[in-house]
Amino acid sequence: MLLATLMLLQTAPAAQNVPTAQVHAVGETVAVASLEDAADDPAIWRNARDPRQSLIVATDKKAGLNVYDLSGKLRSTLPAGRVNNVDLRSWRGQVIVAASDRNDKANAKLALYTLDTKAAKLTEIGRFDAGAGEAYGLCMYAPRGGKLYAFVVHKAGTIVQMEILPEGGAIKADRVRTMKLATQSEGCVADDRTGLLYVGEEDVGVWRFGANSRDALGGEKVIAADGKTLVADVEGVAIAVQGTRGGYLVVSSQGDSAYGLWRLPDLAYAGRFRITAGKFGATSETDGIEVSTAGFGSGLQGGLMLAQDGDNAPAAQNFKLVRWADVRKALRLK
Repeated sequence: MLLATLMLLQTAPAAQNVPTAQVHAVGETVAVASLEDAADDPAIWRNARDPRQSLIVATDKKAGLNVYDLSGKLRSTLPAGRVNNVDLRSWRGQVIVAASDRNDKANAKLALYTLDTKAAKLTEIGRFDAGAGEAYGLCMYAPRGGKLYAFVVHKAGTIVQMEILPEGGAIKADRVRTMKLATQSEGCVADDRTGLLYVGEEDVGVWRFGANSRDALGGEKVIAADGKTLVADVEGVAIAVQGTRGGYLVVSSQGDSAYGLWRLPDLAYAGRFRITAGKFGATSETDGIEVSTAGFGSGLQGGLMLAQDGDNAPAAQNFKLVRWADVRKALRLK
């Protein structure tokens, strides 16, 4: 925390010169059970039949996985140990949840679960080898054609792509490709529409890779942590989908407790904002984020953003809910 505070003091003057909009949270989850730095990354399962009954799956990285409803109520907890990032996809009639398993810091694992959407409970499928190193970041990719992948981002910058496969009546995961960034990395998101993967290298910026298993291993740095629009650490990365290719890449600018947007597909800078004090408090030093531009019923017709809150005092850390329509209005997005 001291290091993060020093970084904020060093970078704040440059960042303050960049216009930064303000929005308020409209809800929050129950705080995680673990103290200090524990809440990390959320994912959203949208109930297409009744969006108000959608669920949030999020990590308590010292204890396991929590499932919340949209009111923020804790519906269930799975004691999975040290799982850092989480994502989910609907696949073959099930909701598959994946998490980066760092219980063994020397050997990364991909942890897989099914989500019972009626009971709001998780059941473990298994844990699969993701190479030597500490598992950190995690995102899933479901291209057209029915395949399903997970990317496990190691703390040291290795990115392992794993294919999730049916095996008889069970499910397994095999390593199919490995990429590498030079320094500590974590947040990632894959665009199912365009077959592109975006990965945050914490002190450097955001890299873009092809997301398909036969794509080139090299990536391209597309957004720099310049201390202005994006202040290190680069943390959560999400996509606000719009149409067949458009929308915005949303990145947690942890160093100054803000969030930057870059337009897709050209990645032109589109603005930045903070979640400031209101009924549910501000957010600070955010790790994981998630965005869905689909409707979630009354009050959330324009979509939903989730953001981890690094300081939810006097309670432990939690996740804040923000209307995506409020972000669009504050930044005057088309």
